[in-house]
Amino acid sequence: MSNANTPVAASPDAKVPTAETTFTPISKSRRSADKFAGVIIYATMAMALIPLIWVLFSVVQHGLPMILSAEWWTRSQLGITVSSESGGVAHAVIGTLVQALVTCIVTIPIGIFVAIYLVEYAKGSKLGSVTTFMVDILSGVPSIVASLFIYSMWVVMFGMNRSGVAVSLALVLLMLPLVIRNTEEMLRVVPADLREASYALGVPKWKTIVRIVLPTALSGIVTGIMLAVARVMGESAPMLILVATSRIITWNPLGQSQSSLPLFMLDMYKVGDTGAAQAKMWGAALTLVLIITLINIAARLISAKYSVKQ
Repeated sequence: MSNANTPVAASPDAKVPTAETTFTPISKSRRSADKFAGVIIYATMAMALIPLIWVLFSVVQHGLPMILSAEWWTRSQLGITVSSESGGVAHAVIGTLVQALVTCIVTIPIGIFVAIYLVEYAKGSKLGSVTTFMVDILSGVPSIVASLFIYSMWVVMFGMNRSGVAVSLALVLLMLPLVIRNTEEMLRVVPADLREASYALGVPKWKTIVRIVLPTALSGIVTGIMLAVARVMGESAPMLILVATSRIITWNPLGQSQSSLPLFMLDMYKVGDTGAAQAKMWGAALTLVLIITLINIAARLISAKYSVKQ
C-alpha cells in the first residue's frame, strides 16, 4: 500500500506556470494611456522650467559683467555717484550676512527646542496642539505683516531705532516655522527602536534625545536650516520698513542704517532707467543668487557627509 503522505510525481506533460501564463499582457489602450500621461508630465515640467531658466538667463546675462570685477566684491558705494558703474556691493553683502547671522542665532535654538517638545513631550497635550496650530498660522504670515508687527512693537512700543536687528526679528518670524517643521519631520523619521533600546539600558530621556535622536537626524536638520536661511535672505519687505539704507560698510546691526542686497536692488531700481543703476541692480541680483546657491550646495554637502557617517 502506498503511503498517503508520499508526494506524487509530477507528470512530464504538466506545464509549470510562467510569467507569460500568469500575467495578462498589457493592452494597447493602456500602453497608449501611459505614454500620453508621460508626455503630459514631461510637458508640464518643461513649462514650469521655462520661467526659471528665463529668469536665470536674464540675471546672468545682465549681471555677469558686474560681478567679474574685483572691485565689485571689495568696495562699497561710498563716494560713488549713481551714474557711475564703479564701486561695489561689499556693504550690501556684509549687511545681508550680518542680518542672516543674527536671525540664525535667535531662530535655530528656539526652532529646535520647539520641535523636540512637539515630537518627544507634547503627545496628546493641549499645549502641544496649541503650539502646532500657532506654527501653522505663523507659516502663512506674509513678510509685510511680520515687518509691520515688528515695527509696531520694536519701534513704536519700545522706542528702539530702525536697524538691522529689527530686520532680523522680522526674518525670525518668517524663518521659525520653517525650522520647526523641518526639524519636527526629521525627528519623526528617527526609528522608535533606537529610543526604546536606549530607555531599556536605563538612559534618561533627555540624554537619549541629545546623544541618539539629534545625531541621527542631524543631516536633515542642518539641511533644512540652511535652506530656510536661503529662503529668508531674499526678503525685501523687512528692509523697506525696518532699516534705513546705507552706502558704507556697516558691521553694527544696532545702527540706524545698514544696507543689504535686496535693499540695494530696490535703491537702484528707484533711481530710474539709467545704465549704471540698472547694471548694479542686475549685478546685486546675481550676487544674491550666487550666495543662495552656495548655501544650497553647502547644505547638500553637509547632508551627504553626515549621511555617509551614519
